[in-house]
Formats: sequence, structure tokens, C-alpha cells
Amino acid sequence: MGRRRPVQSQPSDQAVPAAAADNWWRQAVIYQIYPRSFADSDGDGIGDLPGITARLEHLTELGVDALWLSPFYPSPQADAGYDVADYRGVDPIFGELSDAYALIESAHRRGLRVIVDLVPNHTSSAHPWFAAALAAGPGSPERARYIFRDGRGPGGDEPPNDWQSVFGGPAWSRVTEPDGSPGQWYLHLFDPAQPDLNWDNDEVRAEFLDILRTWLERGVDGFRVDVAHGLVKQADLADWHYPQETLSGGTDQRRPPMWDQEGVHEIYRSWRALLDTYPGGKILVAEAWVQPAERLAAYTRPDEMHQAFNFEYLQASWTAADQYAVIDRSLAAADSVGATPTWVLSNHDVVRHASRLGLPVGTPRPNGIGIGDPQPDVQLGLRRARAASLLMLALPGSAYLYQGEELGLPEHLRLPDEARQDPTWERSGHTERGRDGARVPIPWEADAPSYGFGPTDASWLPQPGVWAEFALDRQRDVPGSTYEMYRTALRLRRALGLGSGTVEWLESGDEVLFFRNGPVRVLTNFGAEAVPLPEGAELLHASGPLDTDGNVPTDVTVWLRD
Repeated sequence: MGRRRPVQSQPSDQAVPAAAADNWWRQAVIYQIYPRSFADSDGDGIGDLPGITARLEHLTELGVDALWLSPFYPSPQADAGYDVADYRGVDPIFGELSDAYALIESAHRRGLRVIVDLVPNHTSSAHPWFAAALAAGPGSPERARYIFRDGRGPGGDEPPNDWQSVFGGPAWSRVTEPDGSPGQWYLHLFDPAQPDLNWDNDEVRAEFLDILRTWLERGVDGFRVDVAHGLVKQADLADWHYPQETLSGGTDQRRPPMWDQEGVHEIYRSWRALLDTYPGGKILVAEAWVQPAERLAAYTRPDEMHQAFNFEYLQASWTAADQYAVIDRSLAAADSVGATPTWVLSNHDVVRHASRLGLPVGTPRPNGIGIGDPQPDVQLGLRRARAASLLMLALPGSAYLYQGEELGLPEHLRLPDEARQDPTWERSGHTERGRDGARVPIPWEADAPSYGFGPTDASWLPQPGVWAEFALDRQRDVPGSTYEMYRTALRLRRALGLGSGTVEWLESGDEVLFFRNGPVRVLTNFGAEAVPLPEGAELLHASGPLDTDGNVPTDVTVWLRD
């Protein structure tokens, strides 16, 4: 790799001027909470808002800056709450609106900011708007809020185009018209219970600005925007003769007509203008599965979103060359628009990295792992996951953690197929196991019912027997535990200003990644042989023990100070 130029992680000359407090997000560590799997207060087996509030002290002890809540709005739960029927309320399974107020207030009292999920690409089919669209019929203003089209072929019996759903199967469903006749088709890039909104419609745009205002007035600090790259579709809805790819775009093909269209940026400029009228640094975070890095950076220009998840980094292979390439590219792309990069290794949509990294290097990221699938090396996966996490937390910018990764939680690798609830499992014809394995309720206490998730043994997805060894009470104050590794890393990251630093690449070999960030040198060994510490270096932190000669073993990251 050789020596590389220093890369400034956050030049402020292009950024919108703001007080230091308003720029909190530039170096923040943000913790994702999946509400139904975090903490259950009433024993029904589903996590809820009071359960989250009761466990907030865990986040302050861990040392994060903010929490992001996956959807808790009223929903039929066809896609675990990402099918929203009412964007201003709280689903009874999670509590009441007063519980949301209490959670926000309690988090703020502890110095934690609160980010909520916004799902603007589609509503639930149970949303009042969609019911009105079905009742009103073709050509009505009610249908104009969604993407309805006449079918192709004799009698309109074929879908309007060949698009496929992300969850498998056609992306169109046909409705029965009010008079009982076979009717138009509506677009759903995900489940049929999630009809896509028409973002060329002024009423849709006005409605979501009002939804943003509602939650800003309730005190939230920002929004994670679901499917941020999907709101605007190519006007002609042209056929797309390629499979759905998780990361859209790239250098070898044209842009898919359903993803990353230029029109999305006008929408986010209007949202940013609204957020900027509120004090305290309110932020927008894009879930945009877009590549290359330059296309993703467009979402974080100074008048658009503040951040965008770096999924290219999440998917990078566990090699020095690939890690170097994606980090360097991400830093340069963020630098080009005056943004800061984000780093993420796990979330509710992907196999947890403690399992994913236990698969052979170069294995395509699986969409779930279950009984009968190739199984990862559990010990190797955790070893690499710890090294990857310590590498990530040494990088400048903002880092996102997914609940349970601080415990080293693996995927539930043998979740019974009959327990699966992800619509991907059914719509793919049982060829893709989907995301349930990463969503299993997390363990707090090894010897408690449901491992402390709730007061009873109830759990909406079954927990594996190995959860006891990962429980928080088995790791707290235990030297060398994954929890204490994270806790120390977050404390040092804050104390040493790593989030607001810069990266300078140091001399490295093909099997070692080596860089400086401020007062810290960071070395990750990807090779089969141990490598010596640089002469005179003080060991600050490590993802695993050094060998008996004081060298850095394979799949270990160390933080060093001169």
C-alpha cells in the first residue's frame, strides 16, 4: 500500500456554519435500538418504549452520544413496523404517545440525543390514504398519492413493467376496483402491504414536511430516512432487465430506474431547510444503498442530509487491501462535499458482523443464515468482529452501533424456519432466510427469564441457548470481555478526539493496515503471521491479547501511542 497523503475527515470551509453543539453529529457514536428486541416491560414478549426507557443507563455507561429508534408507529407489522399506518402515533404493542415523550425526556436528561426512523418511500396498505385510493378509483386525486398504473397486455392482465420486489416476486399488485372488476396495478418495491408513494405529488411532499415538524416539536434530534434513495422513480418506469442489487449503481451498468434518481435531492433540500430552523443540531441520516462513494456523497452536500450510511464499508471484504480502499475512498468522497464519513458494521437488515466475518473471506454477504446453510466459524467471527469494531471506532467521523454488538452477539444461526417473520422468507419461495436472525431479543441477564429481555420467558423470536454467555451481566467489569472492549474504546475515542481527527496512512504491507489519527496509531493485522509492535510504542487498547513475544496476532487491532 505504501505511504498515502493525509485525508482531512471534516473540512469546515464547505460546511454550513454552525455552533459547536450543532455539529455534535460529526463525531458522534450512535446506537441503534430495534424496539421490539431491546427490552420488554410488560412480559408480552415484544420490546416496548417503557422497556427502552428503563435501560437507557446502559447507553450512558457504554458511552454513546445518541440513540436511533427503528419504527414504533401504528402498523399492521407486515414488515416489523416499516409498514406505517400512522406517522404521528405509537403502536399499542410499543406503548402510548406519552411513553415516547417520557423516553425522549429521559434520554435528554442523560445527555443522549434521540433519532427516530422516518419511512417515506411507502406507507402501509392499512394507511387511510391507501384505503381512500382503493375506494376512489382510477384517475382520482386519492390514487395520485401512490403509483397506480394500468396493466400491459390484453385486458391489462400483465404488470406495468418487469420490476421485482426487494423481498422477491413482482413489484406490482393488481387491485379490484370499487365496481368489482379487475383494475389497476400499484407499485410496491417491498411487500404488497407497502405501497410506494408518488413523490411527484405535492400533497405527499407537504404531508411529510408536516410529519417532520410534528416530531421536531416533540423534541427529537433527527431522522434516519428509510430507503432514502428510492423516493423518486424514473418518469417512464422503464423495464429493468437486471436482478435487484442491494447496493445500486456502479461503474459497469446504468442507474436502476427505481433507485438514486436526481429528484430525491430536491426533496432533501426542502427537509434540510426545515430542520435548520430548529436549534440544537437536528439531523437527517440517509439509508441509501448507493455506490460508488461519490454518488453517496451527493446526499450529504451542505444543504441536504447530514450523514449517509456507508454500506460499501459494511460490505468490504476482510482484507487489508479492501479495507484500505473503502476507507480511503469514503474519506475522499466525504471530503469533496464538506461532510464527515460514517462507519457501520451491523444493523437490523444484515447478518451480524460477528457471524458474517466468520465466513470465508470473499463470501458474498448472505441474506440470513439458518439451519442447513454453510455455518460461520463462531470463534473466528467474534475475533474478527472485535478487530473490525476497534478499527472502525478509531476512524474519524461518526460510527453507528447496532444493539447487542457491544456484547459480541452473533446471528441466531439456527433459528427455526417456522419462527421466521421476515416477508423475504415467504416472498423468496424460502430461498432467502432474511433478517430475523439479527433481530432476536438481546440478553441482559444470564439466569433470568428471556435472559432479562422481559419479566417472562416470552420472546417474539426464540432466543438461542448460547445467549447466556453473551449476557451483559456476564461481561460487565470482566477484563477482556467484548463489552469492556467497546466501553474502553468509546472512552478513549472521546478523550483523544478520534472522531474529529484525520487519517494519515503509514507504511503498511499487504497484510497490515496502519494509520495515524491524531495522537494514536492504529494497526490491524490481517495476515497469518504475528507482526511486531513499532519500536517505542505504548499499547493503549487491543481487540485481543498480544502473543507471548508481545507481537500483534492475526485478526487483532491495536491502538498505540508514541
